[in-house]
Amino acid sequence: MAFDLKEMVAARLGENYQLHERHINRTLVAAQRVIGFDKVYARAEGAYLYDMDNASYLDFLSGYSVFNIGRNHPVVKQAIRDVLDLDLPNMVQMDCSLLSGLLAEAITKRTPPHLDAVFFCNSGTEAMEGALKFARAATGRKRVISLESAFHGLSLGSLSLMGCESFTEGFGPLMEGFDARVPLDDLDALDRQLRSRDVAAFVIETVQGKGCKSPKTDFFVRAQELCRKYGTLLISDEVQTGLGRTGKMFGYQHWNLEPDIITLAKTLSGGYVPCGAIVTRREIYQKTFSRMDRCVVHSTTFGRNNLAMACGLASLEVIDSENLIENSAKMGALLMRKIDMLREKHSFIKEVRGKGLMIAIEFHEPQEFKLKMAWKFLHKIDKVLFAQMVVTQMLSKHRILTQVAGHAMDVLKILPPLIIGEREIDLFVSALDDVLSDCRKFPGPMWELGNNFVRAALGSKRPAESRPAVPA
Repeated sequence: MAFDLKEMVAARLGENYQLHERHINRTLVAAQRVIGFDKVYARAEGAYLYDMDNASYLDFLSGYSVFNIGRNHPVVKQAIRDVLDLDLPNMVQMDCSLLSGLLAEAITKRTPPHLDAVFFCNSGTEAMEGALKFARAATGRKRVISLESAFHGLSLGSLSLMGCESFTEGFGPLMEGFDARVPLDDLDALDRQLRSRDVAAFVIETVQGKGCKSPKTDFFVRAQELCRKYGTLLISDEVQTGLGRTGKMFGYQHWNLEPDIITLAKTLSGGYVPCGAIVTRREIYQKTFSRMDRCVVHSTTFGRNNLAMACGLASLEVIDSENLIENSAKMGALLMRKIDMLREKHSFIKEVRGKGLMIAIEFHEPQEFKLKMAWKFLHKIDKVLFAQMVVTQMLSKHRILTQVAGHAMDVLKILPPLIIGEREIDLFVSALDDVLSDCRKFPGPMWELGNNFVRAALGSKRPAESRPAVPA
């Protein structure tokens, strides 16, 4: 009997959560059920997901910024078909493939001249692991420092840069010399860390994935000056902020920085085949691959595979040809302005911040007495519950996918695909207005939802299973 994938999917679509509960991550399944994220999506196109009844869901999460160009883009699909039709040799391992050379050329055409050497891998965390090795090899130093609330991935090296115990618990000891965290905008704290001249790299996200925070001062500019003064490399993690997300090709361009290393992934995949990259100065690259016997001292089996390279080439072409960077800046500004206009009506909203289409909405304790009491009750249980209520209602009532921006944060985060227009913006703002209006009714459906979350958490023998999931 011939293998028929289409027939298999048609026959078994809907078993998604049962299969995952049985064979994959049953704790994640439990969390998804508690927060109402146990939807079955049957297809996707552009900025929308569709369930088995063909109801549309507006995707304002974009797979954590994987789908900057939208889902199932025809240009990327065609590139994949072309690669398959060509029957090219793939992953020969001791050759130099054409497509990886072409993608490296395409990336370095979009970076400043000093970033002229590329290493390909499979993911953001793998790109960060490689960047850390490059920095150590180039400087001969062992320590690496990062910012408070940093998120750089979940493999051991990148995890060691993170200060969030909810991710690091149970995985110690972490990397020695990776434990220093610098508060955003605290230049003196950074200087104290760097002046020992034993720090290989300072790693930043120009807009932090957890909470969507950026400096309120010229911190990044001054930090770069300090790095140069003390011989420390500056690594800009562009895995989420890169390729148009913030309204520029790369996040560091908002401050006219010249990082020594950047890391890329997510959007480079086109949403199809995982693709990551380290882009650095040639002299740093050569410090790693310093002799012929070290020509593969850092390598990865699948990093330069033809399908991933084709997806990367197609994705860059779409970003340029569809003017997605310009659209990100324009639509992001419009979206933040319209959300900010809701602050007068809804005292829950503290701040709207972000760059381009990487946006956070931070909530705080409301002014009204009854709502204050409800807020305090929820926060005694879990600081993330209010934001999770909003996220759950945005999905269940309005079919809009968003996320909580981090553990113990009253922050809703949105990452719409860069293809969105005013229609999607109006849908989102109208839905948020409606959900926050429900929050003003106490008692009311939103607070009942909060009680349901509490009961689910208290009724579980393993409370962590009921806690909302907050990945990258």
